[in-house]
Amino acid sequence: MRGYRRDQFGRAWSDDHSGLGGHNGCDTRNDVLAAQLQAPEYRGKSRCVVIAGTLLTDPYTGKRLEFRKAKASEIQIDHIYPLSRAWDMGASRWPQQRRVDFANDEAMNLIAVDGPANASKGDSGPGEWLPINRNYRCTYALRYLQVAHKWSLPITTADRNSVQAITRLCP
Repeated sequence: MRGYRRDQFGRAWSDDHSGLGGHNGCDTRNDVLAAQLQAPEYRGKSRCVVIAGTLLTDPYTGKRLEFRKAKASEIQIDHIYPLSRAWDMGASRWPQQRRVDFANDEAMNLIAVDGPANASKGDSGPGEWLPINRNYRCTYALRYLQVAHKWSLPITTADRNSVQAITRLCP
């Protein structure tokens, strides 16, 4: 995306945001892990650094995943609506704090997922990529739309067509 750099959305996993978990003394990545892993284990008394836990069902693959801090990249935190896509679709014109808030939107836009699946998604939306876990596709498509709506971001024609096709199959 033209002109996009990750740091334009603030320091990665900042605690300095107005959303869920903001200003609680823990970074957003660890907040998401603590909320989405079963039986999280922590380093120290602050309960801010997750060192282990279980993702019972990875949304993107459907697999059970074990998280260990030593192999942290095996479970990543995905932006359902990618930062670079948001930049290209209008976030480049937002004030800095709004971009920081978007990048750390734990309530809506962040999800713990399988690292390789997240890498395959990259900066794609539902028009270019869907989870291999078919049971999560409806949820993924709807969350993508919810994030776009909440943050007043447009969706591409390919995303719209894909979401329409998916939601026709949703229960």
